[in-house]
Amino acid sequence: EDPQRKLILLTYTNGNYTNYMQGRTRFHTLDFSLEILNTSRQDGRLYEYIVSKGSEEEVWQTQLEVYEAVSDPSIQVLDRVLTNTSCTVTLNCTAEHGDNVSYSWDSWDSSTSGLCSHNGSFLHLFYTLQKASVTCACTASNPISSRVATFHSSECSYERAGSAGLRMQYLVLLLVVPIVAVMMLIRVFKTTHLAKPTAAQEHSPSPHAEESNVHTIYSQVQRVEKQKGAPAAKHPSCTTIYTAATGLPP
Repeated sequence: EDPQRKLILLTYTNGNYTNYMQGRTRFHTLDFSLEILNTSRQDGRLYEYIVSKGSEEEVWQTQLEVYEAVSDPSIQVLDRVLTNTSCTVTLNCTAEHGDNVSYSWDSWDSSTSGLCSHNGSFLHLFYTLQKASVTCACTASNPISSRVATFHSSECSYERAGSAGLRMQYLVLLLVVPIVAVMMLIRVFKTTHLAKPTAAQEHSPSPHAEESNVHTIYSQVQRVEKQKGAPAAKHPSCTTIYTAATGLPP
């Protein structure tokens, strides 16, 4: 129900061969080797070499494993403690590309090899500043390639320079913050001073004070003549009405 399928790459009979994967493989008649061109991960599989002799067959099998080459590793400082006499650093070595990568640390100087010897990507390094130089090398490798990156002990002194630069930044910050605060206080003082009414404004009557005065409005109402035939009421020809109102006239 589930037959085993095999893909024939090449056949060779009586000095003649047929390459079924022309452009993907190259056959070398001198040593009967088959070269896979532009190898990719999909080429990693089990291969068979079969020799038929009449009614018998001889089969050799080989497992092909395909690896991506290792890229140049980089060393990252995860932690650094610097004193007047010593430096302690934690390093991490990583390669961005590569399959089945392994890491190892060592020193190029035999006198300091014990400080750097370690297997794995992490290295905890401790050394005194009296040492002239300590150089640790990280090797990233897999079965087909290897790359090396180095860490120099002089890089630990950057922490000291960096701390001085950091302290200078703090000093500048401590100087700038009070100056900005003083400028803000001056601006607030000016704004408050401009908002305070002047002496002339204090003596001038406010609109609310003027509204408290009483104004008299005079209005004349003319008598309206009635139609003829209607009884005429006795009204004066002109009536004056006095109205007291508060507030400013419109």
